[in-house]
Amino acid sequence: MIHPTAMAVASLLGIGRLRPAPGTWASAAVLPLALLGPWWCLALGLLFSLLGIWAVSRLPEAREDPGWVVADEAAGQCLALAALPAGASALWVLAGFALFRLLDILKPGPVGWADRMEGSLGVMLDDILAGLLAGAALLLLQAVLGAA
Repeated sequence: MIHPTAMAVASLLGIGRLRPAPGTWASAAVLPLALLGPWWCLALGLLFSLLGIWAVSRLPEAREDPGWVVADEAAGQCLALAALPAGASALWVLAGFALFRLLDILKPGPVGWADRMEGSLGVMLDDILAGLLAGAALLLLQAVLGAA
C-alpha cells in the first residue's frame, strides 16, 4: 500500500519527479532557506534527515534509493548551508550548493561508504555526510578567504 504522506516527504512534495537531475532540483529548492541563518538551516537539516528516514522506512520501493527520493538532498543541502552566516552573499550560497552537489555526485570517502549501506539510513546518510563535508569545506574557505 502506498503511504501518501511518506511519498510526499520522500519526494519533497513531488520535486523528486522533476527531470532531469531531481537531486539538483531538490537541492536548489532549499537554497532560499539560507536566508533564515545557520541555526535554522541546521534545525531544518536535522528535520529533513529524520523525516526522510521515516518516509523511506515506510516505502519499500524507496529503500533502493530511486531518483525520486530527494529528502536526502534537502537534508544534506541544509546542513551545508548551516555553515554560512546569516546574510551570506549569493556567491557563498551558490558555493555551498556547488560543493554539496559535487560531493553528492562524486561520493568521496565516507560519502561513498554510506552510499553502499542498505536500508533507510543508507539512503539518507550519504547525503547527510556530503552536506557535513560541504559545510566543513565552506567553513575552511571562509577562514582562508574571509567571512561570507
